[in-house]
Amino acid sequence: MPADACDTHAHIFGPAAKYAWNPARGYTPPDALPAAYEHLHRVLGVTRAVITQPSVYGIDNAATLDYVMADLARRRAVVSVGADVTDRELAAMHDRGARGIRVNIADPGGNPFKSFAELRAVAERLKPMGWHIELLLHVDQADLDELRALPVDISIGHFGYMPAALGIDHPRYRAFLDLVGEGRCWVKLTGPYRITARQQLPYDDTVPFARALVARRPDRIVWGTDWPHPMCPVPMPNDGTMADMLLDWVPDEAVRKRILVDNAAALYGF
Repeated sequence: MPADACDTHAHIFGPAAKYAWNPARGYTPPDALPAAYEHLHRVLGVTRAVITQPSVYGIDNAATLDYVMADLARRRAVVSVGADVTDRELAAMHDRGARGIRVNIADPGGNPFKSFAELRAVAERLKPMGWHIELLLHVDQADLDELRALPVDISIGHFGYMPAALGIDHPRYRAFLDLVGEGRCWVKLTGPYRITARQQLPYDDTVPFARALVARRPDRIVWGTDWPHPMCPVPMPNDGTMADMLLDWVPDEAVRKRILVDNAAALYGF
């Protein structure tokens, strides 16, 4: 990993005795604590992190922000908020390292937004703060024009979260690539096990997706571990082997550095 490499997608869970689960959650994970996460980063050679608010906590961002606040030089957060969040609350979260909000459409859990109209209203208030909206959705099912209408940049996880078996020539994926090409949509190379048709590493069917995204907008692609892999439908993969997949996804070393360091710094304000 290059110096200042950033893991842009991970979660901290627990301790369960301290941070209460949202009653509308779709799953209940075991504790996944900072010591284990930081061990992973030492092994991989990663020094920066973006903690993404998991759906199991709803809009209670305490576990995420407490961890991020402990090292603001190296950590940022993507939080979840309700439509009634106040400007004062947003400013306080900004001071604690938040740089965007997450809206989970695919696995909604405690997601509070009932419509894109509600989301657009909040987005207007995010714009002067330089925040973005991270959306968890399946691009083959999404209304891309609704995404275009948002007044801030957006981020989409897991290569667009479309089954790899559908192929990069699927018309909805070509439309998604066009959206990425417009420059206001960032994409995370995360969770390849969420889209692959394979049961074991290497998930070779994800390579065309990564390369198509990088070819379209190398300045809008970031990478993350998706640790601790709370929604993994295949046998649990090895994090080191998944990190090595970057060599197949992005063969060019200079472009890998851009994705791991420069793009992440631009999106999250490092």
